[in-house]
Amino acid sequence: MVKASGKLADGFSGERGGRGGIGSVRVLGCESPREEAVEEEVAGVVAVAEEAGTNQLRAETWPTSRCKNQIKVDLVDENFTELRGEIGPPDTPYEEGRYQLEITIPATYPFNPPKVRFITKIWHPNISSVTGAICLDILKDQWAAAMTLRTVLLSLQALLAAAEPDDPQDAVVANQYKQNPEMFKQTARLRAHVYAGVPVSSPEYTKKIENLCAMGFDRNAVIVALSSKSWDVETATELLLSNSQNCF
Repeated sequence: MVKASGKLADGFSGERGGRGGIGSVRVLGCESPREEAVEEEVAGVVAVAEEAGTNQLRAETWPTSRCKNQIKVDLVDENFTELRGEIGPPDTPYEEGRYQLEITIPATYPFNPPKVRFITKIWHPNISSVTGAICLDILKDQWAAAMTLRTVLLSLQALLAAAEPDDPQDAVVANQYKQNPEMFKQTARLRAHVYAGVPVSSPEYTKKIENLCAMGFDRNAVIVALSSKSWDVETATELLLSNSQNCF
């Protein structure tokens, strides 16, 4: 299980503050002290009145787009049980990508963690490339009531920047990460282009995708096959043909 504590220590503080019950998480890495101050002043506050028998979110302060470490959260319903998060850390293969998260708030929050998974497909050792499930300790047994959703989102952002391939959620991705780091970066970047809106990708990998798509294979299936077969067209084609035969 990937530990979030060590990742937050490098630039984030993720516990609830004591000022009127409002959680205070200082986001480091902004461009200047002035921007840090602006970020603090214009940070939005999500506050929910506590009513018996209803789901609740503690008041939490969210960082704004003025800071280099961007995080965005939107409500899906008025009961604050479903949210959509969005992250895309700089200086990683995922930079400029819009990675959406499905966030479900349990009735027992904040005593139990939110359920979080990636909706946007992503290539990362600690995130399932199929289901979007995340391997992170604070989403399971290491959650504490003092933590906030910001703790989770900042930890996820840190996880994208520093993977833990020895404790993987996706063994295929982890193996590529360890055996061929450059191929991993290019694969992650291409998938960021296809699924997360990143404008730049690998021309070489894109050509391989187009060639297999021209043979009649589904585009998403082609990307999955090439990614898992180290971008070897021959073995990827064999996998695609095998999967096609299994459908009949």
